Amino acid sequence: MASVQQIVEGGTEPTTEVSEDELFDVLSNQRRRFAVHLLKREADDSIAIGDMAEQIAAWENGIETAEITGTERKRVYTALQQSHLPKMDKAGVVDFNKNRGIVEPMPAMTDVDVYMDVVEGKEIPWSDYYLGLSGVAVALVGAVWLGAWPFVLLPEFAWTVAIVVAFAFSAITHKYYTAEMKVGEPDEPPELT
Repeated sequence: MASVQQIVEGGTEPTTEVSEDELFDVLSNQRRRFAVHLLKREADDSIAIGDMAEQIAAWENGIETAEITGTERKRVYTALQQSHLPKMDKAGVVDFNKNRGIVEPMPAMTDVDVYMDVVEGKEIPWSDYYLGLSGVAVALVGAVWLGAWPFVLLPEFAWTVAIVVAFAFSAITHKYYTAEMKVGEPDEPPELT
């Protein structure tokens, strides 16, 4: 289990390591994912719990922050204060100061992006896509090398260029797609877009 603080020469220093189990536990709840998204998108690196509760309530109800009711806000605020933020603080993802009502991201927050490969609907993960593309490239190289018809109709250099272009196009598409789905980047969390 990762500790939030490491003792270093008599002082304390925040750790940047959070176990995978703890991180997946933090990300297993939609409100905590919304909190992570909100913290990653904030420029000043801290947010008041009231502001966080207001935005999360709006996202949960699919409305603007000006439209939420006091009951909706209070429900989210209470859950954040009593359950979600203490759990995230214990895992070392955030620093939750309950007395001041302030939430700040910890250095371990950067690990979240590694685990947030968002796959929607019937899409395949990028790792499976690249594995399949590599398989096609190997089969193509084998067919060209063996001189199989119709692969002999074009020079080997043309097939090499085709393979490089396929990987380059895939990489550019992947970069564009993941930039849109990055936690903290767009206005709304990826699961709402």
